[in-house]
Amino acid sequence: MKQRYILCLLITGALIYYGAPRMSIFAEGLQGYFAIGWLILATCVLAGNLAALLYTPKGTGKGKKFKSKPVRKVKSRSFG
Repeated sequence: MKQRYILCLLITGALIYYGAPRMSIFAEGLQGYFAIGWLILATCVLAGNLAALLYTPKGTGKGKKFKSKPVRKVKSRSFG
């Protein structure tokens, strides 16, 4: 999973690197709205993949599966 997050970060960084200088956020009309929307979505993709990369649990490898003990349910009866 970490490789996928890193790959997505690199691709998003490349798209921002090549796309941002060609867009004008100060343009009027649809061109300006598209540039602002594209940059906001690219930033969200970058932040989401970075957060997923940083906050993945450490002990969830393929060979490190821990089984928990089955919990036995005890029925309690009260007569009042």
